[in-house]
Amino acid sequence: MAESVDGEEVEYQKHAKYFKRFLNILPERLASHDSTRVTIAFFAVSGLDVLNSLDLLPDSFQQDIINWIYKLQVVPRPGEPSAGGIQGSSTFNVSGTSPHCGLKQYRWGHLAITYTGIAVLVALGDDLSRLNRQAIIEGVAAVQRDDGSFSATIEGSEHDMRFVYCAAAICSMLDDWGRVDRQRMADYILKSIRYDYGISQHFEMESHGGTTFCAIAALELSGQLDLLTPDVRERIIRWLVFRQQDGFQGRPNKPTDTCYAFWIGAALKILGAFELTSFKDNRDYVLSTQDTTVGGFSKWPQAYTDPFHTYFGLCGLSFLNEPGLQEVVPSLNISKRAYRRLQDLHRQWRLERDGHACTNGEVALHIE
Repeated sequence: MAESVDGEEVEYQKHAKYFKRFLNILPERLASHDSTRVTIAFFAVSGLDVLNSLDLLPDSFQQDIINWIYKLQVVPRPGEPSAGGIQGSSTFNVSGTSPHCGLKQYRWGHLAITYTGIAVLVALGDDLSRLNRQAIIEGVAAVQRDDGSFSATIEGSEHDMRFVYCAAAICSMLDDWGRVDRQRMADYILKSIRYDYGISQHFEMESHGGTTFCAIAALELSGQLDLLTPDVRERIIRWLVFRQQDGFQGRPNKPTDTCYAFWIGAALKILGAFELTSFKDNRDYVLSTQDTTVGGFSKWPQAYTDPFHTYFGLCGLSFLNEPGLQEVVPSLNISKRAYRRLQDLHRQWRLERDGHACTNGEVALHIE
């Protein structure tokens, strides 16, 4: 059990400074994550957004981040594979003197990076006008597998529920499902519901809190949440609620972990059952992992902090209506402010495309 932290407050300013540091330089222990630097930027920028502290970043610096993400955009040339999207860092911007050197094969969009990259652009108020939306959606469709799942990249990648979620989030944010087969995607999700009614990363694997969120969110984003029968829905809720010890665990008989304040909390939010949890125990656990000296949250008390757990800890506190935090839209994992900006872009695109909203089966989340 986490130690009692009655009366402890969220260190808003210290957490904001913590995120800001990660936008300037990575500590040595995170150097191995250079190839996924966009995801670190997502945690930092979105964390500042949830903290209502984006104004700590000068306008010029925000524009630098926007321009950097656009430089990582991959737009295939005619005749090249449909590998459109965003790559993780400039590490992959390799070049060679020979047109046949093959180095350009590493210039692939990655679903998780594309999702987090778009989310950063939206959080910073960009209008997404420099995104090649068609190339991105074609890239998403190109990595859908026959079983309905998605790979992260066009070759040499795992394919599982994590990337199902990323694909659904990208299509939802860009308001275009293109050639993505939503029915096959839903079939994959339904076949991954396990005997205990958690949802696994892939067929016949163990139920997991993170992938249960990915599956539930993907169903909502694709307008297919009603494929869960009332009985199945109730059993999934039961599995999720039972993940609370004080904080939340990701699997039975595992320790609690700060990040599941989001993964489990968001899944329950989508299913309309978050009120079944103990808010006090949840808050106490998350705050027990807070570094009150320099900011940040860790997965466990007395462990190293990192931007991943710091961001998801704050999201978990936002679900608890912690004062001073932006509301988080659980299915897209962005602030409500960013979501409203995205809705404005969708209305603009629909008017440009065909003059009216919600055509071709698009789904609006109808968040008040």
